[in-house]
Amino acid sequence: MREWLKHNSPVDGEDLERHDKWLCMMWPRLHLLKELLSDDGAIFVSIDDNEQHHLRMLMDEVFGADNFVTNVAWWSKYTLSNDAKRVSYQHENILFYAKSVNEFQIGLLPRTEKMDKAYKNPDKDPRGVWKATPLHAKSGRDSDRYSVTFSNGVTWDCPPGRFPRYNKDRLLDLYHDGQLYFGKNSITQPAKKTYLSEVKGGKTVGSLWSYEEVGSTHESNEEVSSIFGKGVVGNPKGTKLLKRIIQVANIGPDDIILDSFAGSGTTGHAVLALNKEDGGNRKFILVECEDYADSITAERVRRVIGGVPSARDASLRDGLGGSFTYCTLGDPIDLEGMLTGESLPEYGELAAYLLHVARVSVGGGALARLDDDGLFYRGEKTAYYLLYEPDLAYMGSNAAMLDEERAKRISAAIRAEGRKAVVFGAGKYISQRDLTDLGITFCQLPYEMHRAGA
Repeated sequence: MREWLKHNSPVDGEDLERHDKWLCMMWPRLHLLKELLSDDGAIFVSIDDNEQHHLRMLMDEVFGADNFVTNVAWWSKYTLSNDAKRVSYQHENILFYAKSVNEFQIGLLPRTEKMDKAYKNPDKDPRGVWKATPLHAKSGRDSDRYSVTFSNGVTWDCPPGRFPRYNKDRLLDLYHDGQLYFGKNSITQPAKKTYLSEVKGGKTVGSLWSYEEVGSTHESNEEVSSIFGKGVVGNPKGTKLLKRIIQVANIGPDDIILDSFAGSGTTGHAVLALNKEDGGNRKFILVECEDYADSITAERVRRVIGGVPSARDASLRDGLGGSFTYCTLGDPIDLEGMLTGESLPEYGELAAYLLHVARVSVGGGALARLDDDGLFYRGEKTAYYLLYEPDLAYMGSNAAMLDEERAKRISAAIRAEGRKAVVFGAGKYISQRDLTDLGITFCQLPYEMHRAGA
């Protein structure tokens, strides 16, 4: 990302290639995000109208058009900007894709008291409260239309321009089962009883999210101002919006949420708030390339964890609890640079990188040499050795080679501990067949740095 920006910045309105540059930046990132998504995961991308149509085509290409769920319109501003040149922009787009619509299960929103109030039980039906639903629908075929007279003497005819919701046999079954209501006097046109116990356990998600439900830009600014003061962050997303996204994405109490454009850290704040509300153990990964990653993104998370004394919200004032680790990217391990000697990492940095590609987790920080044969880490089943110094002369000497004498010492050490060994070095004076008999796998630097993780 930084490398791309170095060669392509600035991307501004005067640049005729600005859309191409922006899409070239997004293309590899979206592919990576797709790989990181779980099979039942979803991705939400907030975008304004300038790039929405370009991004939609790009995401169709990366995620597949069939996995498009919707374009959410977040009604983010409740006032009009009188200084707008043409139209006052009051919403933002949130493109919503599933990795696989066949695997993804969308979350439901909580039912409201107003929704449940529509269900009553005037006839004391033992199945509980219900709501009257018409027996007709807007679409159908003329050949499906019919008239029926029930045994109570009431005749039902489908209204003009409408079509029966049920076939005749099914309608009579509902009648005999007591699932039709004919009014207080039992002689009015019937309606189907839809029982509250039969409806979804939540509210269906809509594509228009109002500021009344998920907060406005103004409310989001006030939220951040309560943590940092006025004017530190401009137009951030609010925790209400992120909580809605987490809910719609059907994130479980132990799932991981990744935000690759973390900005002011709202996603981390929202995850911590939800965990405190329901006792969940959700985790977040925030990625930010700008220079405010520590001073704003991470600092916000630190403050909401420990508490903000001046905050109006009691939970924020007391602190949300939880913890996180702040990491920065080190210099990349450059294969070309290692071959030419222009970029030779320190011993500990290379050792840590080798464990990373071998999918061995040891926490942050560099590693140190533990013995004269290059041991730098003992795993449960494997010991790792590195014959290396950040010096071209050393790397071309016999000291950087794995010979028979050293291989036998390593073999004796690992067999006494019940382990195998992986040895990284510039070369070897013993065949891999003989090394295999000794319980050793050799990986040549720098060509086979990734082999241990294969």
